[in-house]
Amino acid sequence: MLPSASIDHQTGTPEDRARPAKGFGIELPGGAFFAGSWRPADPEQAVRNPEDGAVLGHVSRSTPGDVLQAVSHLRSGLGRPWPLRSRREALERAAALLREQSPRFATIIASESSKTIREAEREVLRCTETLRLSAAAAAELAGETLGFEDSLAAGHKIGWYSRKPVGVVAAITPFNDPLNLVAHKLGPALIGGNGVVLKPSGRTPLTALAFVQLLLDAGVPSWRIAVLAGGPGVAEALVADPGVDLVSFTGGPRTAEKIAASAGARKVVSELGGNNATIVCADADVAQAAEAIVAGAFGVAGQNCLSVQRVYVHASLHDQLAGAVTAGAAALRSGPKLDRTTDVGPLISEEEARRIEVWVEEARQAGASVRTGGARRNAFYAPTVLTGVPAGCRVLRDEVFGPVVSILPFQAVDEAVAAANSTEYGLQAGVFTQSVDQALAIADRLEVGAVVINETSDVRIDSMPFGGFKKSGVGREGVRYALLEMTEPKSTIINLPERAA
Repeated sequence: MLPSASIDHQTGTPEDRARPAKGFGIELPGGAFFAGSWRPADPEQAVRNPEDGAVLGHVSRSTPGDVLQAVSHLRSGLGRPWPLRSRREALERAAALLREQSPRFATIIASESSKTIREAEREVLRCTETLRLSAAAAAELAGETLGFEDSLAAGHKIGWYSRKPVGVVAAITPFNDPLNLVAHKLGPALIGGNGVVLKPSGRTPLTALAFVQLLLDAGVPSWRIAVLAGGPGVAEALVADPGVDLVSFTGGPRTAEKIAASAGARKVVSELGGNNATIVCADADVAQAAEAIVAGAFGVAGQNCLSVQRVYVHASLHDQLAGAVTAGAAALRSGPKLDRTTDVGPLISEEEARRIEVWVEEARQAGASVRTGGARRNAFYAPTVLTGVPAGCRVLRDEVFGPVVSILPFQAVDEAVAAANSTEYGLQAGVFTQSVDQALAIADRLEVGAVVINETSDVRIDSMPFGGFKKSGVGREGVRYALLEMTEPKSTIINLPERAA
């Protein structure tokens, strides 16, 4: 039986170690996993529910020495065979196990993160799809023959290439999708034959620990996976470790710059968020647009890199759209995350709620109108709709990462496109219009990684290439595309004897 993450393992009896966390009701694994074994949790490393501060469990206080041990163990494990078929079957079993354990994982996610139970259930369902796609991506590793026949330099040569693992992958993940974003890194890394060290967010590590246990149960070898959930200097040591071949990071641009500087010549794949715009043209269906904007701006309390932050609407529809979005936002119910009638949960911390409170007040002081919301209670911030926001306000310039949307009028489409492109981010955008020609023309000019027609920016299909332009990231995620990043083509060339004339 694995140790529980909620007690002091050095003094607990075997019976204690099997006991679920008090008041949580969910059995959890140990506080870290590396070098082939679970490690005890530290009573000082508590994980709390952002809704009320209740302690949910504890994780290990890992050290840079643990990082060294974890990476070294994985590097040595790369020499041990783990055939592609076995990798595929392990991920298929993991998807099946996750479906069976969906209520357990949804409860963990909703308890330690900002997600409501309904949002958590959707994340678990998506994660089963990500695991299925990761298993199916085995076909991408076959490679292809090399076309030497039409080359002057080829001579009498034939050849082919296949894809090989880069080696050890460091996966660093955020709090807002604590299961599926982990799977988007671990799934491709494992099917590609890599070893992987996971460093989840310190705010939501329990989901990651439970997921690693599930992968081990599904047949992922202990010498191909590790998870270090907490401790000072761990992330920095992981990125700097010379035994790491690729860093896959999801988070903020400032941290990404530090990672890039530390990683040196190694590969870094990063997804760094967005300040996403939606353009509502004069011929748009206002009711459709308003409903999508409310869902896209306030889901997960706005803590989503794809959240709708800025809406540019033709002046003829501004008042109608602003009224509909305001009514939709005001109708949302904030409350306990495990209550199925709740629409919007808390921010991940009261500190984050206070930051958003400051940003909204700055916009109000500059002349913006708060149509609804604009109020904080502990870690909760009410869904907020702003109009008349002056250029330069942080709610327009930076990534809010909270339940705030600004609605701004435009007269000409060129004006809206220029405004949408005016930030340092370029992740995704939405366009509402009945004209195919207009939709395609706008999409071509938007400087983003994806444009969604007659929907908002808040759309991600787990099989698509995912990432953005400018400061929104480097490289692409999405299972197939992440797998290509996490493997390298290796060519085999045979020099044939010349045939007699």
